[in-house]
Amino acid sequence: MDKNKKAQLWQMLKFVLFSISAGVIQAVSFTLLNELVNWGPKFVATEYGPNYFIALVLSVLWNFTFNRKFTFKSANNIPIAMLKIFAYYCVFTPLSIWWGVALTKAVTWRGFEYIVLLGTMIVNMLTEYLVCKFWVYRNSENTNDLAKRQQLDTIQPDSTNTQDTQQNNLPNAQVTQSNNSTDAQQDNISST
Repeated sequence: MDKNKKAQLWQMLKFVLFSISAGVIQAVSFTLLNELVNWGPKFVATEYGPNYFIALVLSVLWNFTFNRKFTFKSANNIPIAMLKIFAYYCVFTPLSIWWGVALTKAVTWRGFEYIVLLGTMIVNMLTEYLVCKFWVYRNSENTNDLAKRQQLDTIQPDSTNTQDTQQNNLPNAQVTQSNNSTDAQQDNISST
């Protein structure tokens, strides 16, 4: 597998891992709201909508921050990147609330809202990766300080390792001669 494909797979894996961590935040906050908060029938017809929305906002903030810095390593204008993510969620959020409310009204057995939440989170992860990769960070991947340091590290090996590498590349006779001359110098110093 070539280096570019490995980098893309690693990027997707990091996105999935950060999305899972955001999913934990979303699931925990949704569960707490779902179990502890009663919005009342005057406020909403079903409690899925506001619980999901609050949990989604918390997970988006987490996910945006970590994926921008570590997955896509973008130094892009943060407000512009946030506006693009906001535009994505202006489409995704109403649709996901709509299907979530519709599904939880249609199937009323206890716990089904968690299945709907899981399915919605998977759709969110897949579509958000595509939006981030091909729109939000399209021309700004690997432009932040972290990416630049990593690029320098691959171009310029660590100076302490360079000396060891150079010595390892010498033929054995030269290494032995070098070691013997160092030993001889030390003997001369200690005898004086």
